[in-house]
Amino acid sequence: MAHANARLTEFGRLLLVQRITELGWPPAQAAEALGVSRATAYKWLARYRQHGPAGLADRSSRPHRCPHALSTTQVRRVLAARRRRRQGPHRLGYHLAMPRSTVYGVLRRHGMSRLSHTDRASGVVVRYQRERPGELVHIDVKKLGRIPDGGGHRVHGRAKGARGRVLATTTSTRPSMTAPGSPSARSSPTRRPPPQPGS
Repeated sequence: MAHANARLTEFGRLLLVQRITELGWPPAQAAEALGVSRATAYKWLARYRQHGPAGLADRSSRPHRCPHALSTTQVRRVLAARRRRRQGPHRLGYHLAMPRSTVYGVLRRHGMSRLSHTDRASGVVVRYQRERPGELVHIDVKKLGRIPDGGGHRVHGRAKGARGRVLATTTSTRPSMTAPGSPSARSSPTRRPPPQPGS
């Protein structure tokens, strides 16, 4: 996919080569009209002539060949040593006479970069694995409140005690506005009325 500041998209490249091949524009004039260099115009023209419209698509930046890449035999040696010795890249690199960064790259590409992901005795992978991210969603639920079965005081009209205990009320279905133990809920002593004058 073309980057955000690209001069030519696939449609623009097709327009460039059509102006040169079908309309007979000079490559320099077609390049100037689209705001690119003549070298760019000749490059897309050559790709179009060699591969057709498919040649105007973006290519991967991965090199076609890598002379210094490890052979299949060397990769198997690294993986076998990891399963046999169960050591990290530093020690495996010493035993295999390879740079530790090379050993780590092989282990990472094959999903064996962490010793903690495998059983120390048997070498079997013990970590939780899925084929692709987001394949399975987990929800952890932890009960923090002491809520009785069937709901709390908002549902069943239960009043909350002084220490957080839920007390059942039998007289009213609405929650009590005053908590038991508060000064307003305590029974106050009976006071005598003040004496009336002339009595």
